[in-house]
Amino acid sequence: MALRADRYASRADTLVFIGCVLLSLAAMGLPDRLRDPFARTLRQTVLAPLLALQQQTERISAALERYDEVVAQRDSAALAATFLAELRSENLRLRGLLGLGPRLGSGYIPAEVLHQTEPTNALTFLVSAGRKQGVKPLSAVVSPEGLVGIVSSVDAQTSVVVSWAHPEFRASAMAADGSVYGIVAPHGSEGPRSWLLELQGVAYSQLVPDGATILTSGLGGVLPRGIPLGTVVGVAGEAGGWERTYLVRPAVHPAGVTHVMILTGPPLRGDLRSLFEAGSPTP
Repeated sequence: MALRADRYASRADTLVFIGCVLLSLAAMGLPDRLRDPFARTLRQTVLAPLLALQQQTERISAALERYDEVVAQRDSAALAATFLAELRSENLRLRGLLGLGPRLGSGYIPAEVLHQTEPTNALTFLVSAGRKQGVKPLSAVVSPEGLVGIVSSVDAQTSVVVSWAHPEFRASAMAADGSVYGIVAPHGSEGPRSWLLELQGVAYSQLVPDGATILTSGLGGVLPRGIPLGTVVGVAGEAGGWERTYLVRPAVHPAGVTHVMILTGPPLRGDLRSLFEAGSPTP
């Protein structure tokens, strides 16, 4: 019985299909004055729900496309806002470098910070200038704010820079007024302390006020005189009533540096403090 019912349904569908085809052919053969009113009547009655559904589907599709565009624009704006502060900071630093170069005149090599020399070592980094550009070991590496580090080793096209946060970093330093001399070294080698400096070897009778600027002294002949190292923020400790060690907030954070200048050559002799004071970027 089920088989017969299926056959009957299939036969009825076939007859309906053939009838529709015949009606279509007949409608196509009708003259325009009869065919157009007939087509208009079908559109307004039988096909009206289908046409309305098609219009609604097109509106929904257009709304979804517009929604995707709005979401993409919002995501782009959110991404731009996320990096806005960083881009502004990098722009200020690049403008500072562009201003520092003419003041130095000569005896410097611009370079880009490429990456850390080792994935686990954030205290050294690689720069895009080497022996062919005239870089030599122990050259000072600076940004517009002050000292970043010292060149440790040189290859043909790149150089390894030891930042001031490295445990082996040392620099002869002085207060900006020349009243106090000492040695600047990292304040610890692990944790947050590795991002601070300390001024060692200051006589107990000599007081360095908070806010005093610490510069390279030029003693020893490795670093030029007058490069900013940081600002005194307090006393780190005392040694038996003979000397004090002062805590220094660095002028430059190595992690935020993308471009540097490597100082080389005789034109850098003398006191450089005025060059960095004029080149300090302001927001």
